Amino acid sequence: MFQLLIVDDDKNTRRFLRAVLTHAGYKVLTADCAREALDIMEISKIDLMILDIMLPGMDGYAFSKMLRDCNNDIPILMLSARRLPQDVKKGFLSGTDDYMTKPVDEEELILRIRALLRRSRIVSERSLTVGNTILNYDTLSVKSGSCEQILPQKEFYLLYKLLSYPNQIFTRIQLMEDIWGPSSDSTDATVSVHINRLRNRFEDCPDFSIVTIRGLGYKAQITEDML
Repeated sequence: MFQLLIVDDDKNTRRFLRAVLTHAGYKVLTADCAREALDIMEISKIDLMILDIMLPGMDGYAFSKMLRDCNNDIPILMLSARRLPQDVKKGFLSGTDDYMTKPVDEEELILRIRALLRRSRIVSERSLTVGNTILNYDTLSVKSGSCEQILPQKEFYLLYKLLSYPNQIFTRIQLMEDIWGPSSDSTDATVSVHINRLRNRFEDCPDFSIVTIRGLGYKAQITEDML
């Protein structure tokens, strides 16, 4: 069972979030300040933190930055009443992985938590499973059913990127910068070439398909029961 830590100085918010997340099947711990959160983290394995900005002593921005400066990669969902663009930007710059504003939509909160936990597990295990398809990051191999193949590096990284964020649209420029790097001499047409190669390789794979979103980019289409 995943264990979540809520860090918020408002007891009613802590009580509400604990009830919602417990009902969703998570084990929930709470803290009213950064110091108490650190004490809990010393004795308990925390899989994800829900962090408020306005805290006594060290605020959420500073706490998030401190954790990242200490190479702590715990997924952090910042939850705050602050909704101005500069507040959201400051949250991401401090190291948070996602940002939501209060009052929170319960269903959206659960979906975002699931997504963060899934991405965290992908990074730590260096493998990705979608239905009967398994991607191994270290060997650049993809096993689909009884068939296993080793992909060229860029093709593998491109597929791994798309499948790590199922049903999320990426532009060609985003994919080019993420996979080839911002200083690459290649053009975004290179992405299209690699996408076509991946489609040909996995045209018979029932677990996913790579979809072109006209005028935007690409996404990996995965059925809901495989998420």
